[in-house]
Order: sequence, then structure tokens, then C-alpha cells
Amino acid sequence: MPRRSQLAALAQLAVLTGFPVGTTLAQEAAPAAGNAQSLPTVTVSATAVDDAGLQLDKKTSTGALGSRTQLDTPYSTTIVTGEDLADRQVSKLGDVFAMDASVTDNSNGYNSWSSYLSVRGLQIDWQNGFKINGLPFVAYGITLPYEHMEQVELLKGLPGFMYGFATPGGIVNYVTKKPTETFTAAFELGYRAANVWSEHVDLGGRAGPDKMFGYRLNYTHEEGTPYNARNINRDTVSLALDARLTKDLTWTFDSIYQDRRSTGQMPSFSFWTYGDTALPATVSGRIRNFAGNDQHLNTNLQLYTTGLRYQVNPDWAVSTNYSFNKVNRSRNESLYGMLNQAGDYTDTRYDTAQNQQVGQWQAMLEGKFRTGQFGHQVVAGLSWQKQIDRYDDNGFGQQIGIGNIYEPNTNTYFSSTAFNKVRNSDITQKSFFASDTVQLTERWSVLAGLRVTNYEQNGYVPVTSSYTKNGVITPTFALMFKPVPAATVYASYVEALEPGSIVPTVGGYTNGGQLLSPIRSKQYELGVKADQQKWSATAALFRIERGAEYDSINGTERTRVQDGLSIYQGLELAGVYRLGPQWEFGGSAMYLDTYYDKGNANIDNRVVGAPNLVLAGRVSYRVPFVPGLRIGIDGKYTGNIKVNATNTLQAGGYTVFNLGATYSTRVAGKDVTLRAALNNLTNRQYWGFQYENYLQPGDPRSVSVTARVAF
Repeated sequence: MPRRSQLAALAQLAVLTGFPVGTTLAQEAAPAAGNAQSLPTVTVSATAVDDAGLQLDKKTSTGALGSRTQLDTPYSTTIVTGEDLADRQVSKLGDVFAMDASVTDNSNGYNSWSSYLSVRGLQIDWQNGFKINGLPFVAYGITLPYEHMEQVELLKGLPGFMYGFATPGGIVNYVTKKPTETFTAAFELGYRAANVWSEHVDLGGRAGPDKMFGYRLNYTHEEGTPYNARNINRDTVSLALDARLTKDLTWTFDSIYQDRRSTGQMPSFSFWTYGDTALPATVSGRIRNFAGNDQHLNTNLQLYTTGLRYQVNPDWAVSTNYSFNKVNRSRNESLYGMLNQAGDYTDTRYDTAQNQQVGQWQAMLEGKFRTGQFGHQVVAGLSWQKQIDRYDDNGFGQQIGIGNIYEPNTNTYFSSTAFNKVRNSDITQKSFFASDTVQLTERWSVLAGLRVTNYEQNGYVPVTSSYTKNGVITPTFALMFKPVPAATVYASYVEALEPGSIVPTVGGYTNGGQLLSPIRSKQYELGVKADQQKWSATAALFRIERGAEYDSINGTERTRVQDGLSIYQGLELAGVYRLGPQWEFGGSAMYLDTYYDKGNANIDNRVVGAPNLVLAGRVSYRVPFVPGLRIGIDGKYTGNIKVNATNTLQAGGYTVFNLGATYSTRVAGKDVTLRAALNNLTNRQYWGFQYENYLQPGDPRSVSVTARVAF
């Protein structure tokens, strides 16, 4: 659709619905997914507000534990609904959990850092920490289509028993939209600064005798100029099918295909060779001085899953599923090697290509039974997973010039290489898992679970190396107490193992290409969750002990080492309070104490990238004299972080505020929803953390609007 036609259509729809110019979007949790298909005219009522909040009554996937409500899960979790994502106009991973103080944004939606996210100061593993419908995919460089999601779930901390090998930051699980019981059709037109237009179509329903077959089709096209890239062009299609073969047997199929191409994306800022003790003055996150059209990040994601579930009887069910996904990635990106506080840098260009594919099969048995006075909820299963990594062996990685971050970059390097991708590494996991939640009394229950994994990791380029470990045990235990039905107090323990990293062959490492050993972690957590009519709240005390891996620098030599422990301990708080039918207040906080321990060369130093304090809050208001209009403001403070393990360089804390509005009404018998968001209201400039010794300029002020019509 031509840009002028798009703008005219959006403006006309705004006029028809009486959308007030300059209103703002409430950044709050939205109505439950079941109400999201066809929004009626919003009336001011308690029910309309009760669907918002912490979503403690919603089920969340916990891997080997099956599906449980957040209230009954003895670990810290977060759920963000698809409506909330739409209300807040989310376009990158870091914004998905913006209102969770435990989460720190390390992402950029348009460059290779798109899947970087920290939880409790630990970065989530882009190889093993991301799932779609509970099944694995490699997330590096991938920005998923959030408009295709029913909800996004976060399991904080160690996922070892639940999902196998992964870093202890947690697991992000994307739940795609599923077939609806009644026919649904919607079209959405969107605009995002600086000049990005999108069109989204959503179709769903059931067909056949007794509505035997279900379908849900989503398609999105996005194109234009973002504020921190020169161009974006994306096409995404997702399809969900199911068939009720009998009253007890159900077949499912889910798929996502996405081709996403961006040019002139924001580079990374490296501080490995930085010579001063204070950072340069902050710069705008807009792209004007940093990248040209010679740079690009092109990604292609394909994911296909299928499964069967048989309900043997009301108490027992058996299921099996298989998934396959493939990610192709081509990137031509600059790395600015910062030299001094004046902003001088060396410009090193990396022009490379990679490919990852993951296959997984899993079978699971879930059931309930009693032994005397004790009730049992049992989950047991088998899992096989193999990941294959292919990297180019003829990529480009050289300095192409110098520059200063306060002046336009004039260096260029256009891709001219036909990449030769070779098998770099593979990882195979075969595991058995089982758990039993024993109901001791009406209020007390205990959970015990065990995963046994045979693990094999092989590296092929530049040197052949391997690590094999059979019978790796990752247990979990939890004690739960319900003082009232709508509250849970718990104490839990879980262990995890994460894959050993392959030391990069770029960057001057003395042990480049070496395959390091897997790292073991332990987590202790004491928490409480409560869900009442007018308020919801959670709290958790936690301690995570992780084997430390960091870069040791000796003069001009850099070595990736594993030594000692990294300790993460702290307190999380979150709550929502509803004052009457119009007002809702939400907030969260995390205090985090981190340090290196036991033999680490940086003993007692703060762990890299972990803020001591994060605060988030929001206020939303349903305007009584304009039915259907909800406005609000939210803000998040992120405390200072250490940029390196030696703690010689620190990035300061920052606060970002956002405004927004959602307006729902009916026009010509159709449900219409208009949304607007103004992010980074004060245009706050700051250095955002990405990885050890890597920073990025914070996102600048931006506006986005959408208009959705449901038929």
C-alpha cells in the first residue's frame, strides 16, 4: 500500500472513531486472551479491570513440570499477554518485560543483539534460553513477530530440570496464537517512528463436522525507516492447525516463517581497549552518525512443530511432539572499538554468515492418583534434542577506518563474499525426566523432580574438540503452603548445567576456538504469591551460585577462563492494586547483590552487567466520560552497572518514562481499537549494557500508532 494511502486510511479511521489527538497509551496488562479476539465497546466496570495485573491465574509452561498456573508454580514467573504487547506497541525483546524489575534490557530490535536480555543480572542463553510453544529455537539475531503471540512467558532463574542445559538467567517462551472456537478476522494498520509502516491480518476459526478442524493464520508486512536503522523489510506468516480426531485424541501443527532484512543498523560499542576510567558523554540512539546502507542484518526463521495428545481418562494424558527450526543469518556490522572519553574509535567491520538448526522430539505422561491420604500429580517423559551450528570459514573481519562518535561515520565496506558455511559445532541431549507433586494436606504439598541427561558437545572449526558426559543429574525440590486458596508460599531448590562456550576466533583470544567445559549452577528461592479481587502481589528471595566464566586480560593478551563462582542474590517484589473501576496502580522492584567468589581473580567485585537496584511503576486510568478510553504513564529506573569484571568502568543508572492510550469502540457494527504509544518521553540519553565490555546508546524518544478493525 502506498505510504500516502496508508496515512490517509489511518487518519480517516481516527476521525470516524473520534480518537483524541495527543492521547497516550496505558502500559498495563490487558484483557485475557480469550477476550482479545473481538473487543466490544469498553464500559467502566470492575470486570474490565480485573483481567489486568500479574495474571497469576493464567497457566504458564514449565517444561518437564507440564502446565501450571503462575500461582501454583514454586518459581518466580512472569506472563505478558498479547493484548499488553499490542497496547504498548512492543517492537523488541527488552520492551516485552519492561514492567518487570528483574529484567534488564540488553537488546536492539534491528541488529545482532536483538535476543540479549538479563534476568536477575544473568543473561539469557540465546542458544537454549528461548522457546516457541515450549519447544527450542536459536534466537540469535531474531526479533520475533510479537503481533502473532497469544502471550510471552518468563521463567526466572535456573531451568535445568524443566528444560535441560541452559544458562541460569531463565527461559523465555513465546506462545503463538491458536485456533478460535468462533470465526475471527481482523486487520491492523500501524505506523512507527521514524517512518515504518506495517499491515497485519489475523484469521481464525473452526470448520468441518462438529468443528473438528481449527485454524489460525497471521500475516504481517513491515517496511520503512526505523529510528536506529536505515531500513527494515519484514514478511512474517504463522499458521496454527488442530484436529479433534476423536473426543480424546487431538493433533496440532504450528509453524512460523519470517524473512527479515534490515540495513544501516546500530553498531556495537566495544570497551576492551578503552583507555580512560569514565565513559564518553552519552549520544543519541538515532542512527544519523553511526551506520550507512553498506551494513545489514538479514535473517530467515523457519519453525515447524507437530504433536499428538491423547486423554486416556480424566486423570491421565499422554502426549508427543516433534519440532524443527532453522535460522539463517547474514550480517555486515561495524564494531566500534572505543579508545577514550573524547569518543574516538577504531571501526572494525565483520561480514559473516551463520546457520543453526535444532530438532527435538519429546514424549510426556501426565497423571493424578492417590496413595492413602496423599494425592500425587506426576509428570514423566523422554526428550531428544540436537543442535547443529554452521559458520562461514571465509568471512571478513578487519579494521576499515577510524572515527568519533560525535561525528558522522564515513567508512564503508560492502559485502562481496560468497560465504562458505562449514559445520562448526553440534550439541546432542538425550534425557529422562520425572516429577511428583505430593499433596500432603489441604494446604501443604511437596515437589521433587529429576532430569538425567546424556550430553555430547563437539567442536570442529578451527580445531576439533569434544565433551561428553552421561548421566548428568539436575534435580529440583520445592515445599509449598497455601494459607488461603488464592495464595502460595514456597521454598524451592534447583540445579542446572549450561553448555560450555566456544571461545571466539576473533578478538585476539589466546585460546580462540577452544571448547570450554559446561558450567554448573544452583538456585535457592523463597517466595510468596497472592491473587485477590482488588490486588495481586508476589515476592521472592533468591540466591544463585554460578560457575564464573570471563575474559582475563594480561597486557595485550586476552584469554577466556572459567574460575571461581559468580553469586547473585536479592529480593524481588511486584504488585498491582485496583482502586475502584477506573484506577490501577502497578509496580515492581529488585534489589540485587552480586559478586565474584572462590578463587576468581576478581573476587568480591560486582558481577558484570548486574544492576544493584531496578524500580518500575505504572498508573492507568479508564476515563469514565469517554467509554473505551484508557490512558496511563509508566517508568523504569535501572541502576548503574559494571562494564567489566575488574570493575574499572561503570555505566550510570537511568530512568525512562512512557505514555500511551488505548481506545476501543464500534464503527458501522465493527469492533475498532486505536492505540498510541510515546516511548522515552523525556528523550533520556544513556549507555545501555549489552555484554561484558559492550554498550549501546539508549533508544531515543519515539511514537507509534495502530488502528485495528475486527470483522
